[in-house]
Amino acid sequence: MERFQVVVAGAGPVGSVAAYRLAQMGVEVLLLEAAPRCPEDLRASTMHPPTLDMMKTLGVLEDLEAQGLRAPIYHYRNRLTGEVMAFDMGELGDISEHPYRLQCEQFKLARLLTAKLAAHPKGEVRFSHRLAHFTQDDQGVTASIEAPFGIEQVRCDYLIGADGANSIVRKWLDVEFEGFTYPEKFLTLSTDWPLEDHFPGLAHVNYVADPKEWCVLLRVPSLWRILVPANGEESDEALLSDAKKEAVFDGLLGDGASIKTVHRTLYKVHQRVAKTYHVGRVLLAGDAAHLNNPLGGFGMNSGIHDVWNLTEKLAEILLEDGDAEALLPRYDRQRRAVMHKFIQTQTIANKAAMEAGTAEAYAEREAKMRKILADPEQRREYLLLQSMYKTLELEAATA
Repeated sequence: MERFQVVVAGAGPVGSVAAYRLAQMGVEVLLLEAAPRCPEDLRASTMHPPTLDMMKTLGVLEDLEAQGLRAPIYHYRNRLTGEVMAFDMGELGDISEHPYRLQCEQFKLARLLTAKLAAHPKGEVRFSHRLAHFTQDDQGVTASIEAPFGIEQVRCDYLIGADGANSIVRKWLDVEFEGFTYPEKFLTLSTDWPLEDHFPGLAHVNYVADPKEWCVLLRVPSLWRILVPANGEESDEALLSDAKKEAVFDGLLGDGASIKTVHRTLYKVHQRVAKTYHVGRVLLAGDAAHLNNPLGGFGMNSGIHDVWNLTEKLAEILLEDGDAEALLPRYDRQRRAVMHKFIQTQTIANKAAMEAGTAEAYAEREAKMRKILADPEQRREYLLLQSMYKTLELEAATA
């Protein structure tokens, strides 16, 4: 039976970061992906400053910069009045080498890292290989893998489940996925129509709030992505229809019929956290461990931060005879503390700020944003929070 020190299930951005970093550290790692290649998933496209610091450490930031757009400024916009409140991450230049968001679709990161891992002497990538089952004992984990021509088995010291929201790893562990699902769905429409010609001074990242109809306008290198809430009672067919597309762009631009879309993506919105990220020799990370609404761009980033923490601990265990019984429970405590105390709380608050519910509630939230923007100390705290540096402070402070 083949043996690796670590097997990672799922070659999305989180799994690919975990596997490539372990290989760089000198750990023998196998990365499994059920699909024939990294899917062109457009869901996540924002990398925050701490994540960019990590990408530099991996040696891939220059490659990502060439495929993305820097976005130091992001806007909160009032859809009714046209008021714009601009926040500039450049103000964090005294503590951050990369005081900006990088708008770069998640599949670009996954494809870059899987290619590098395949060429690394400590790494291996197997596409069209799906983790089907596993068992664990005191000495390691036996993974059963559905391959194109049969079932294969490999043995490893540790297994990381980075296999997404429907994680088979989490299901076989029988770990409860606590939380809730919003009644509405989110619809994302991508277009190459130049929105910047219609909205003067548009930033690459724009949260357009309205008590009745809010949206998010995000620029990636070749497209604008428009995210809107969608009635969960409507059929997927209706929400993905030309009629819905035209209604969205009628509200934005006044001429929805003339706008062509490149992608239309519909998805459910969850706020969920696994009851534990650690069961014996099996660990959870990324969407397999937690889900949150995308407002703020924290989902992919927090998953990458999960495995940044975890790979340090696994390398210490495997290469320096570190104490697994102390280190792995600490990974669970640190990263679940971040998810409960910051990510879940902040993403719920971000969604509430966008939709408000009533004109009065919206006016109150908008006044609060103006106060934050006008006060240098409050503004800096807000930028540290939204840039995710505060989450790493919380992680480090959690014993």
